[in-house]
Amino acid sequence: MCDDDARPESSLGRRTLFVTSAAAALTLGSVSFASADDAADAADGSQETRTLRGTLPTGSPDFVYVPVEVPAGVREIKVAYTYDRPAVPAGTAGNALDIGIFDERGTDLGGRGFRGWSGGARTEFFLRADDATPGYIPGPVREGTWHIALGPYTVAPQGLSYEITVTLTYGEPGRTVPPKYPPSRARGRGRAWYRGDCHLHSWYSDGRRTPAEIAALARAAGLDFINSSEHNTHAAHPHWADLAGDDLLIMLGEEITTRNGHVVALGTDPGTFVDWRYRARDNRFGRFARQIRRAGGLVVPAHPHATCIGCNWKFGFGEADAVEVWNGPYTPDDEVALADWDGMLVASVREGGGGGRDWIPAMGSSDAHRDPDAVGSPQTVVLADDLTREAIQEGIRAGRSYVAESKNVSVSFTATAGPGQHADIGGRLEVSPDTPVTVRTEVTGAPRCVVRFVTDQGVLFTGAPLPVAGAGVVEWRTTPSYAAYVRAELRHETAAGPLPGALAAFTNPIFLGRR
Repeated sequence: MCDDDARPESSLGRRTLFVTSAAAALTLGSVSFASADDAADAADGSQETRTLRGTLPTGSPDFVYVPVEVPAGVREIKVAYTYDRPAVPAGTAGNALDIGIFDERGTDLGGRGFRGWSGGARTEFFLRADDATPGYIPGPVREGTWHIALGPYTVAPQGLSYEITVTLTYGEPGRTVPPKYPPSRARGRGRAWYRGDCHLHSWYSDGRRTPAEIAALARAAGLDFINSSEHNTHAAHPHWADLAGDDLLIMLGEEITTRNGHVVALGTDPGTFVDWRYRARDNRFGRFARQIRRAGGLVVPAHPHATCIGCNWKFGFGEADAVEVWNGPYTPDDEVALADWDGMLVASVREGGGGGRDWIPAMGSSDAHRDPDAVGSPQTVVLADDLTREAIQEGIRAGRSYVAESKNVSVSFTATAGPGQHADIGGRLEVSPDTPVTVRTEVTGAPRCVVRFVTDQGVLFTGAPLPVAGAGVVEWRTTPSYAAYVRAELRHETAAGPLPGALAAFTNPIFLGRR
């Protein structure tokens, strides 16, 4: 399937190809360096370099592995790569080639040998005991067969020609420093509403900001918590330790970026890596969703209707603890995601389970990568018992949350019937079908926005625009027989036309009626 050549220095030899899984991966012939005896005699700091060239055709497997035989006595491994980007007709995908590496422990699914991934964000990387390129895991360069992992994300009709240069530096390894992680709690305010952004990228994947810059922006955005979510790597986890504080809880996770959609692992145990090398047809996602939960995290499908290649969510929502309905600046794919989520709410009440664990709460996150992406826009506002990882996760899982475009917007949303009959966001007002129910929304920080009440029958009430001051109270009366649930949307005023304005905020539902 692939024509591949290795050029040690001046000689050129054809490499043997081994297909490990026709649908998923291809393993090339290995690249060898010095023998063990020669490596033992190598001077400290001496280097050896090998260059590998090849071409991948259209229809290539998702992953191509290049074995590298690493002798003993290596202090550092460095990999650089380039590939061609020929012109393609309009509407045709060009070349895009991702890269990462696995050590001598192998490439088995589950990632025991995983040592880093930079996708298409970098053209070179290095690893040694005491340091590594962002996105990669420091540690000893041990003797054995390592594997460079190539991911041909898209391949042009002309094929994808690449060149990989591997350089080994010999010598005594440095000292690997044990990682230190941020604490799982901050000071908090007891049971209160806490603001967070759970989908962020630093230079440890394809972002351009440092963790320190992100932490500063999070504080400026009024956030109480954030979640580290780099693409397909946990390399950033130790680098958040010194940035947390009494005012900012930093949770750790990953954005598992498959070819059939992305999922945020929210608040996993420090150092947790979750593999991404599978498609929906492989029936493996459940295994890794369970791994996320065993590691103390939540499973959150991200931007399920995004239009980028490989972004559209195809794994279903049976494993989801929440779903990211609003991702970054509000766009038409967010509107589709909101409508799709609302359809899932309708299905849950039709089946008689609304308000139980068979409905999926919604979230929003910025997915900020670089300037001008705004950290905390949008943000998920969670009612939690304290500012701890577990309390925040419990509030998200229960749906006690709403999504706001910024710290300026606050929403209170309740449903009441009679004395002592009261429910908040994510809750249930258990009253008989014909009991009059008053739904009330109090808003601040939303000038000229419009409040809409959305039910299983659609939008049943739209209020007048709020004043320029941005504060107001909107009430509506209904019954459980008329509305099985109610949720609030806060939308910017539109100039004209039937389409609703962009969201300023929306809440998870309140369910009405007895189960």
